Amino acid sequence: MPTTPEDLSGPGVPWAQLAASEETTARYRAKIYHRGDDRCAYWLGAISDSGHGKLRAGRRSDGTSRVVTAHVLGYVIEYGLQTLRADDVVRHTCDEASCQNSRHWTAGTRQDNIADYHARRDRAGHALADVRGPAGRAMAIREAILAAAPGDVEDAIAAAIAAGNPTGARQDTLW
Repeated sequence: MPTTPEDLSGPGVPWAQLAASEETTARYRAKIYHRGDDRCAYWLGAISDSGHGKLRAGRRSDGTSRVVTAHVLGYVIEYGLQTLRADDVVRHTCDEASCQNSRHWTAGTRQDNIADYHARRDRAGHALADVRGPAGRAMAIREAILAAAPGDVEDAIAAAIAAGNPTGARQDTLW
């Protein structure tokens, strides 16, 4: 069953219009710190309690103005609304709530997302095990990027990530 704009985050979100708006797309892209095709691209704008990026998209003058979840808007910009089913959410395969790298997103159900969380939350050194929680982690990474000198950004990101794992323990994935 195809997804309608109302299905993704409540009634009245005009996803197709927002994704088609050059102004909204440019505003969305301006708030991303890109690091390369396969690395997390961090959100530099507002961050929700769940660690996800938030953005006012659209225009008041045409009635499309809404505060939306950034990675959902990014998914619709990149892949289109028709790629989502009615019960889908946009999941992060990297488990970084603020990541805006479209290669790190996949559609699935809330149950899929919950299963991902339970399967990976206890991995030492993993994003889901960060002692600050997803919002604290996302805000720390954002602030580190914004405060760092251009040549020091990767070190600042690494330090911000490490601060959420005070034991220094790491668990490599099996794949």
